[in-house]
Amino acid sequence: MSPYRKDLLAGKRILVTGGGTGLGKEMSVGFAAHGAHVAICGRREDVLKDAVAEIEDRSGGTAEYRTVNIRDAEAVDAMVEDLWQGGPLTGLLNNAGANFIAPTESISHRAYDAVRATVMDGSFYATHSCGTRWIKGGLPGTVLSNLVTWVWSGSAYVVPCAMAKTAIHAMTMSLAAEWGNKGIRLNAVAPGPFPTENAWEKLNPIPGSSFGATQPDMVPLRRFGEMDELRNLMIFLMMDECQYVNGATIPIDGGHRLTAHSTFAEMSKMTDEDWAKAREALTASQAKERKGR
Repeated sequence: MSPYRKDLLAGKRILVTGGGTGLGKEMSVGFAAHGAHVAICGRREDVLKDAVAEIEDRSGGTAEYRTVNIRDAEAVDAMVEDLWQGGPLTGLLNNAGANFIAPTESISHRAYDAVRATVMDGSFYATHSCGTRWIKGGLPGTVLSNLVTWVWSGSAYVVPCAMAKTAIHAMTMSLAAEWGNKGIRLNAVAPGPFPTENAWEKLNPIPGSSFGATQPDMVPLRRFGEMDELRNLMIFLMMDECQYVNGATIPIDGGHRLTAHSTFAEMSKMTDEDWAKAREALTASQAKERKGR
C-alpha cells in the first residue's frame, strides 16, 4: 500500500534497466502508478513487451521498452539517445543484474565477465549516458542503483556479484560528490530478501533447502520484505521532495545484515553431492529462462 499521492512523480521519465522481470518490473509498477512514464530495457523483446502490458495494467500508467545489451556501451548510449527524443529522462534505476551461487574456484573467466559486465559495466554505461546529457543540457537528474547488503560485508559463493555491486556502491558515492553541484543526485538501495521467482531459483539452488540469505527466520523481523515496502523507498528517493539525500546506500532488509546471516557463508557446510544438486538445479533454471526467450 502506498502512502503517497498518485501524481507524486507526474512529469518524470524514468529508465529502469532490467525492468522486464523481478524487482525491476515491480519498481516500474510503483513509478508508473505515481505518475511517471517508465521505460524498461533488456535483451528479450517478448519478455519486455509482456512486462510493459503488465506494468500499464497494474499501475494505470504508461510504459515503453527498448531492447539492448546493457554490456555494450555504444548500444546503451544509442538507447538513451533514442529515449531522449521523446523528452529528457529525469531518472534512472540501475537494476539489471546477474548472479549465481558457486564455489569461487569453480567459476570460469567467462562467467565472471558476464556478471561483471552486466552489473558494473552496464550500470556505469547507463549512468554515464544519462549524466552526460543532463550536464550538457543543464538539467537535474536522479540515479538510483539496486545493490545488496554484501557491499558492506562481502559474501562467500557470490564473489563476482559482490565485487560488482560494491563497485556501484563506490560509483554512487563518487559521482554524488562530483555531480552534486550540477543538480544530479545518486543514491542506492540495498534490499534484503525480497523473493522473486528467477532470483530465488538461483540463490536457493537446492530444492527444499534454504540458506542464511534466503531464510526469513534469520531476519530480525522474521519475514521477507514486501514489494510495497521497497517501492515506497524507491519512490521516496526519486521524488523532488527528497533533494538533500545524496550519496547514500540505504539498507532495507529488516535488520538482516545485523544478524551475520545475510550472506551465503554457511554454504561451506554443503557437501560435494549438495553442490552437484545445486548445479543441476541452476542448469534447469537457466534452461527454463532460455525457453522463455
